[in-house]
Amino acid sequence: MSPAKVQSLLQSALSHHKAGRLAEAERLYRQLRAAVPNSFDALHLSGLLAQQEGRTADAAGLLGRAHALNPAHRGCETRLGLACNALGRFEQAEAHLRHAVQTAPDSHEGWDFLAYCLKTQNRLLEAIECHKKAVALAPAFATGWYNYGLTLSLAGRSFEALGCHERAIAADPDCALGRFGRAQALQQTHRIPEAVEDYGRFLALQPRHHEARSYRLFALHYLDGIAPEKLHAEHLAYGRAVGGPVPREFAHAVDPARRLRVAFLSPDLRAHSCAHFVEPLVRHLDRGSFEIYLYHDHFREDAVSARLREQATVWRNFVGQPAAAVEQRILADAPDILIDLAGHTGLNRLPLLARRLAPVQVTYLGYPNTTAVEAIDYRLTDATSDPAPEADEFATETLVRFAPTAWSYEPQADAPEVAPAPCFNAGHVTFGCFNNLAKVTDRMLAVWGRILQATPDSRLRLKGQGFSDPQVRARYVERFARAGLPADRVDLVERTAGAADHLAVYGEVDIALDTAPYHGTTTTCEALWMGVPVVTLVGRQHMSRVGASLLTAVGHPEWCAADEAAYVQIATDLARDHFALAQLRATLRDAMLGSALLDHGGQAARFGAALRACWQDWCGTKSHATSVGQLLRNDE
Repeated sequence: MSPAKVQSLLQSALSHHKAGRLAEAERLYRQLRAAVPNSFDALHLSGLLAQQEGRTADAAGLLGRAHALNPAHRGCETRLGLACNALGRFEQAEAHLRHAVQTAPDSHEGWDFLAYCLKTQNRLLEAIECHKKAVALAPAFATGWYNYGLTLSLAGRSFEALGCHERAIAADPDCALGRFGRAQALQQTHRIPEAVEDYGRFLALQPRHHEARSYRLFALHYLDGIAPEKLHAEHLAYGRAVGGPVPREFAHAVDPARRLRVAFLSPDLRAHSCAHFVEPLVRHLDRGSFEIYLYHDHFREDAVSARLREQATVWRNFVGQPAAAVEQRILADAPDILIDLAGHTGLNRLPLLARRLAPVQVTYLGYPNTTAVEAIDYRLTDATSDPAPEADEFATETLVRFAPTAWSYEPQADAPEVAPAPCFNAGHVTFGCFNNLAKVTDRMLAVWGRILQATPDSRLRLKGQGFSDPQVRARYVERFARAGLPADRVDLVERTAGAADHLAVYGEVDIALDTAPYHGTTTTCEALWMGVPVVTLVGRQHMSRVGASLLTAVGHPEWCAADEAAYVQIATDLARDHFALAQLRATLRDAMLGSALLDHGGQAARFGAALRACWQDWCGTKSHATSVGQLLRNDE
């Protein structure tokens, strides 16, 4: 092919590429690569196109060949570094991105890309330093401020992150991502109504941004007084936006009794509250019936991840990988059942599940509501958290109530021993709440104020991230005053670094007060394990019924209140009898050990039976004794 023909073909391919006609551009690039195998431009642009389409492995190969031909081309090397990073080739990625910033130390984008690489390796402090260099070089770099804020949030510095996102908006008022980042930071700093408003503003600009829709849905659960009907309508809107499954034929053997490949997909297969509940199930699932694939989706891997990896036939980490690459990998693995553990929490892959990646798709554990994704067939729960038939009206999935309680809790291995009841040494009762502070509504503060008023000399201890910041403390003191909660009787405790240290603080609490409408789950189990009774206010939705499921499981349904007056009464009645509190501290851990919550083998067997029933339904064996229909009839 003549040089003139090569140049003409290259210009034509580039025109198609710029216009978004990617299939035609790829066809022409392929012709060029065949005719001129050592054309840097053809290889570089082909690699860029592959990167845009999510064909990360192809992109890395093409960009690597281009880089070998022209090592001085900084853009090519940067793109190669990003492709290597997405493939988990972190050393190569860092080497390329560091070389790029060494050759152009004034490139603010180069420093931002290097920060991204370091972040995916959980090297957050180094990433933060790179972000600082990026925005120092270009103070009007709105995207850089946004990315800086995201990394600060991952490092637990949400209040600083909020400032970064506000700098992004100040630098460019049209920076939609800055608005999205600000909404996330507002949610993380417990300013929920403002967060919901900012999510709405962002979605008005980018209505197809499904991740923001998920964040907004999750935030809505923290609002006081939102009706189940309204919340359900919001979820249905997400389902319409994300769309239905693509036409797909699965070649899986239609055999109701065969060994099944079950894949769990979650960003939380690490030291996270989710792991306390999923690890015992994975460990005890019958390997004769199930082959376990674990799909982690987070830059952080730790000792919990290592334990889970040992339990899996296959472990993969999808962090940083584009959706198309994840879809191809899961389809190639061919799981029979794909279990989502995230729902609409952060870093979910619901838009991928909406395309249907397995014959049977299930959601469980991580989210207290329906996903509203048409292609997710079942949600695993229990009859207390989601009573029939009321709860069925608010779920697009079939609800499978598979056990007396839907949770299988594994306590922290290094949890301290139960401490003596602190009321004897203190001379007064201490109430406490260690739930996510976003769940602490003004309504609950007012109810807690009534409890303190009815219990002379009592105190309330709240624990959570941000209380070491004077501005945050001042904001809560203002909220206490509006709610009628005496601030001089409230102790604010900053979040502790270690799990054992966190649990030890329960030694200073006599009675735990659950939040409403959004209950605690892990915190309730932790309190009970540390011998502390929990009072919960039961509502209509799953998020306000989980406490009832847990307390019923350990034999204390009497701590479940139907209304605010009963909640106050239960708490004050418990506070009156210090000797009864001491007795409870001595017996609650044994009660948990004897409950379904810690019957890991039994819960795993019930969980496995539910999965088998879902599979049998797909196989068409509706009459089988353990089909989903039979499980539902048994529950009724």
